[in-house]
Amino acid sequence: MSSLMYRWGRFAARRPWRVIGAWIAVSVIVVAAAAGLGKELEDSFAVPGLDSQQAVELQQAASSDRAGLTAQVVTTPLDSGISFPDSATARQDLVSLERSLKGLPHVLGTATSLSPDGRVALVRVQYPVVEGLDPVDLDNLKEAVAGAREGSTLQIEAGGDLFFAFEESQTGVGEMLGLIAAVIILLLAFGSVIAMGLPIGIALIGLGVSVSALSLVNYLVDIPSFAPVVGAMVGLGVGIDYALFLVTRHREFLARGMTVEESIGRAVATAGQSVIFAGGVVVIAILGLAVSGIPFMTAAGIAVAVVVAVMVAAAVTLLPAFLGLAGHRINGLRRRSRVARTERVAGARWHRWGRHVSRHAWVYAIGGAALLIALAAPALSLRLGFPDEGALPENRTERLAYDLLADGFGPGVNGPLVIAVDTSADPDVVKPLAAAIEADPGVASVAPVEVSADGSVSTLVAIPTTEPQDEATFATVERLRTEVFPDVLSGRPASAHIGGQTATWGDLGGRVGDRLPLFISAVVLLSFLLLTVVFRSVLVPLKAAVMNLLSIGAAYGVLVIVFQWGWGMDLIGLQETVPVIAFIPMFMFAILFGLSMDYEVFLLSRVREEYLHTGDNETSVVRGIASTGRVITSAALIMIAVFFGFILGEDPATKMMGLGLATAIFFDATVVRLILVPATMKLLGDANWWIPAWLDRVLPTIDVDGEAGLPEPMMEPAPASGQTASDTRLSETVLT
Repeated sequence: MSSLMYRWGRFAARRPWRVIGAWIAVSVIVVAAAAGLGKELEDSFAVPGLDSQQAVELQQAASSDRAGLTAQVVTTPLDSGISFPDSATARQDLVSLERSLKGLPHVLGTATSLSPDGRVALVRVQYPVVEGLDPVDLDNLKEAVAGAREGSTLQIEAGGDLFFAFEESQTGVGEMLGLIAAVIILLLAFGSVIAMGLPIGIALIGLGVSVSALSLVNYLVDIPSFAPVVGAMVGLGVGIDYALFLVTRHREFLARGMTVEESIGRAVATAGQSVIFAGGVVVIAILGLAVSGIPFMTAAGIAVAVVVAVMVAAAVTLLPAFLGLAGHRINGLRRRSRVARTERVAGARWHRWGRHVSRHAWVYAIGGAALLIALAAPALSLRLGFPDEGALPENRTERLAYDLLADGFGPGVNGPLVIAVDTSADPDVVKPLAAAIEADPGVASVAPVEVSADGSVSTLVAIPTTEPQDEATFATVERLRTEVFPDVLSGRPASAHIGGQTATWGDLGGRVGDRLPLFISAVVLLSFLLLTVVFRSVLVPLKAAVMNLLSIGAAYGVLVIVFQWGWGMDLIGLQETVPVIAFIPMFMFAILFGLSMDYEVFLLSRVREEYLHTGDNETSVVRGIASTGRVITSAALIMIAVFFGFILGEDPATKMMGLGLATAIFFDATVVRLILVPATMKLLGDANWWIPAWLDRVLPTIDVDGEAGLPEPMMEPAPASGQTASDTRLSETVLT
């Protein structure tokens, strides 16, 4: 494979405009097709087998309105001294508001209720199921609310399911700041505007094509609307990193005196092959989300995998063409000798660090492991769920509506339990069931029963005494399912299921919690097998698996500390403590496993190469650190900058994903790669590379570095007297 990629790299360097033209053509076709034919992304959180899903299916089968989405429009008089019963004007404005909402497209009906003190009115707007709606419905609701506010005596706010389904997270500022930080890091690392600009440019091109393609992939699998945000987060990070690895290797070869064309060919054959391997591992790991048994998570994994695959393709096909156009200008104003000298100075610094860690291996091994274990300990308190609108900024209308409802009706009104009862064979069961539900200590009230048009399904809406994210609310749900329902329904043909957003997210958290150990075990086993094949070792893969678990466990612990315990939540703009979002631990593990493989392969392939040459384990580790330390640190800093940029968004889910990924990358690239790996490899000595003879014979051979089998490098002519090496370089355009 390396020889094929070597020839491709040389071709792209010789014929850059052909490659760039092909990419432009493909990009135009994909973007145009997405704009004209793309299918709108939509959210469907249906999960077969969950009790909350059975409630929805029961209502849908009976054509009950309660199967669809709702919007909650909450209003209160602007004059704090009056209530609706006291003011004819306030009542008239409320009637006008309800009339305008009832006339919106797709609205099935509205229902209005007043708080006990008469100060707060809730207008519940009922919509069909999400598949029959689109973002225009949310826009129509917002326009109706904005119009009702004009000249009204009421404060009017809105929230509910419709906002959750179609309100897009705003992350543009964070993404831009992350890119600016990446630009600065690359400039400091390379000292060249061109060398900095190419990784950024390639990542942006790949991101534009891949995210546009998701609306076409949506014809094959229902991509959730949050997938492009996650895809952009991961895509920017890996796209810049993959291009960084290639550019770095290209500059190394140029510094050795190779021609531009030869340098690009060898960079694609070596670093490019590592990029394909690492990107393939990321794709496989993310597709492993199918183990979750949650369709929308599987679909989101497919979307992120598409983004990563496009980023890999851009790095190994499009980037070589731009490198060919750049020629020696990739080094900016630096001469080749100066670039080589800079590399030597940086290498010497990392060499000293490697020696330092090696001399104090026990201290660093114990200290690094203790740090990660201490940070991972809070993960034992991990609670899965989903943040409600109370976690949004206080200036958002959804948050204002949430607070008004809680003040007027009590904390549980924002998380109603929608109980669907199959009464087709036992209509008399509803009354005793409603009485038993209302008698439960966790239930504040039960609304009057709603019966479907065919009479087969009755719906009871129970309001908990506690807020949606309170653990007591989930305890109430479980108590109703395991104690109250069996007591009333035992021996009767009726059945009851609890739905609604609160119960749904609780069920999803339970499903993820059940499947997470299986998923982690599968991913760890995959990593062990891959690294065993690549490095012909048993202890190196075993150690890598343990360290991956430690670094990701530490990231989980940080999420618990910040989002559940509230330590430092003001620093990231979080309004209140929330549980860890149900699907994030799996996403994080899948993504971080693949990303950590980048650094693992990049570092250990150099270490093994040195070991095979010298047979000296300690020297090999130190040289491996010296040759890769700067690149790994730069790549990690870029990843961290990109991920931290997403923390500035308003959506708690985006904040959580950004902080979790940034934290894990930080631990992986510093504590693990630059401390624990060299320290433990020094302590293990030659045992690092032990493998049973029988296993060595049956394992396939994978040359990840790709140098084996390449021809002797083509070098530039030696400079004439009085000239610099850069004066004798090939034509800058490399267009022959």
